[in-house]
Amino acid sequence: MYSFIKVRFLVLLTVLLALVACDNKAEKQTPVKTITIEHSQGKTEVPDNPQKVVVFNIATLDIIDALNIPVTAVPQSDVHLPDFLSKYSNNSYTNVGTLFEPNYEVLSSIQPDLIVAGGRTTDVYNKLSEIAPTISLDIDSTDFLTSLTQRTQQLGTIFHKEDEAKKLIDDFNQKIAQLKPKTSTAGTALVIMVNGGKMSAYSSKSRFGFVFDQLGFEPATTFQDAGRHGNAVTSEFILSVNPEWLFVLDRDNAIGNKEAQSAQQVLDNELIQKTAAWQHNHVIYLDSTSMYIAGGIQTYSRLLDQLNEVLQKTSSN
Repeated sequence: MYSFIKVRFLVLLTVLLALVACDNKAEKQTPVKTITIEHSQGKTEVPDNPQKVVVFNIATLDIIDALNIPVTAVPQSDVHLPDFLSKYSNNSYTNVGTLFEPNYEVLSSIQPDLIVAGGRTTDVYNKLSEIAPTISLDIDSTDFLTSLTQRTQQLGTIFHKEDEAKKLIDDFNQKIAQLKPKTSTAGTALVIMVNGGKMSAYSSKSRFGFVFDQLGFEPATTFQDAGRHGNAVTSEFILSVNPEWLFVLDRDNAIGNKEAQSAQQVLDNELIQKTAAWQHNHVIYLDSTSMYIAGGIQTYSRLLDQLNEVLQKTSSN
């Protein structure tokens, strides 16, 4: 009998000690540190240096890739990424749907620490927020450089990449400073997008206003409506404003549509051939996939490199 009581006492003592140890361990656990991030759809508490990160906004993915921040999942269905982001199309990354339609079942199974939305997933922000902390780090085209800098800095803060973010921004600003004296005196310009054989033009403070707002090209014309989708124009109109530089984006090429006429085919007509841009070989075909699908710091850094090369050739002729 004594032995039985002794055994029960030892068992109870062991259980009590285990419970006390668990309580002490719980008390010693450090609460998850969070950071408040202000973004285009409000303010969100996000984990400090999150590990499982899902990115829907390709412009933000552009910056994240430049900062070498690990990513768990991206949309891969019907997504045509630029070459420098093509690695995100392979099976090393979980496919979470399309740029417009997230796969909520897959997202829930991942249990992400952070979702980076915005861009084409703006309308489903609330649904994504129900799964994990969600931020929309969209870049404001009306104040492009300030916004791009802020977004890069925010990502640097979240992921402890402050030094890398600073270097990225400094290098980018240096490229602008080196190029701007050439571009600001290069003459008038027009930025157009070709889509399905039709053309639309973009002005200052618009989606592709970087050419005017940051580089200082003089607009060949102005539009009352900046418009995300541009202003419809014709070859006759382009000849009437007669830009000295014509910057061209091919939307069909950007989204991988091989059926439509290329931008080169659409512009190769008698009216466009009479413009100063055509006659001086100043028709610049931009990396449309980067500009249309991505549009982060790497995209625009590559644009600066392209323009620098073109202007160097022009000045040497």
